[in-house]
Amino acid sequence: MTTAIDVSRLADLLREAAKAEIMPRFRNLADGDIRQKTSATDLVTEADEAAERFIARECRSLLPGALFVGEESVAADPALLDRLQEADLAVIVDPVDGTANFATGVPLFAVMAAVVSKGETVAGLIYDPLGDDCMLAEQGAGARRRLGSGEEVALKTAGHQPMAEAVGFISYTYFPEAQKTALLPRLAGVKIAANFRCAGQEYRLLASGGSQFSVYSKLMPWDHLPGCLITAEAGGHIAKADGSPYTPNDRDGTLIAACSEETWQAARTALFPEFA
Repeated sequence: MTTAIDVSRLADLLREAAKAEIMPRFRNLADGDIRQKTSATDLVTEADEAAERFIARECRSLLPGALFVGEESVAADPALLDRLQEADLAVIVDPVDGTANFATGVPLFAVMAAVVSKGETVAGLIYDPLGDDCMLAEQGAGARRRLGSGEEVALKTAGHQPMAEAVGFISYTYFPEAQKTALLPRLAGVKIAANFRCAGQEYRLLASGGSQFSVYSKLMPWDHLPGCLITAEAGGHIAKADGSPYTPNDRDGTLIAACSEETWQAARTALFPEFA
């Protein structure tokens, strides 16, 4: 666990940013407030950019000298992401995870942050602006849900279920075509295979016992570092499909996050037998 970072204050910052810059714009965006980045499903809104500026400004006071890596900052300057490998301390932020949902008025989005120290994720936070609660974890200290009232409750992942009874989230959009073609028929063996278009909300469900596993490719750090630490600290098991650990420097590959190591093994065997 790190004692040098005020994780509770960081949670406050995410909440403040959501109340000031995100929620006033929810279902209240003008046409010019939504723009495409790389495709019709890869969007940025005024809320994303304003919230990231808010969080970056406050983080300069909270963690002076830390590298700030925001999704929208990297969109403007891709070289920023490479600096993460060398940073002694970094804050990684996704100001609105689930922007496509947010932009169309769907109430499934989140604000996420992770703190990386010398190549290890030492803190992770996922704030739900609509539910007004934050899931957070510090390395080695467990995971908890912090309610809007300030009350905190411990998080625990679900028990193992066979794939025929399991709930899983599958984000297959960015899988290579051959891998996607092989994967889709295998999902018939899963009880529920869903996709919220919001990794933050999917990790929240996994870490609190509402699902058994999640599968991702395109491993951008702001999408996965917070949820992976929270899930692991709640009792789950995280690794890439080839068995290697997921690190802040990973960008590609297949990531499996599961409620337990047994479930992780079962998900890999059922969905990616080529790695088993």
